[in-house]
Amino acid sequence: MFRTICAAAFGLTLLAVPVSAPAGAAQMGDDGLHKEDWFAITFKDVAEDIEAAREEGKRLVLVFEQRGCIYCAKMHETLLSDPEVADYIKANFKVVQYNMFGDEEVTDLDGEVLTEKTAARKWGYVFTPTLVFMPEEVPEDLSAGKAAVATMPGAFGKWTFLNMFRWVHEKGYEGDEHFQKYHARIIQELRDAGRLKGE
Repeated sequence: MFRTICAAAFGLTLLAVPVSAPAGAAQMGDDGLHKEDWFAITFKDVAEDIEAAREEGKRLVLVFEQRGCIYCAKMHETLLSDPEVADYIKANFKVVQYNMFGDEEVTDLDGEVLTEKTAARKWGYVFTPTLVFMPEEVPEDLSAGKAAVATMPGAFGKWTFLNMFRWVHEKGYEGDEHFQKYHARIIQELRDAGRLKGE
């Protein structure tokens, strides 16, 4: 009986305590997408965003998400909440969020005016999250989908996710070391340094 009363009292105590998001956690926007306070808010003119990122010494990344996406939630709650991941991205990339089914206006690199959802269709993105890494310079006569130097569809573990950002930052796409080989090399270096014990 005493256990039942204590359990009930404990349950009532839990109900009375407001549940808050962890410090630094992404907030949910009216569109149902998680919002990092360091994501860039722009007019979604891809050429302008590439130039703005370059002026800041960064690269542009477009991230497509959708309401109710459990993998998007994982990306925000597990990956972008990790200081090692978030700090690297913030230092080197300008991130602009796109809603896979959104109606905000987008200006493609070829000048075509679209909505977020028609841009996703034109560029061939069907998964969320999808991260699209843009070139350093604005290309001529290409859509953003064709101009992207790398695309990462889906949510991955910390090291795959972070290593893709590193590979793009180091311009691995211009060299002979494919991302998978780069990733394997970095994983081995982490193992050798004792950072992947038990993995």
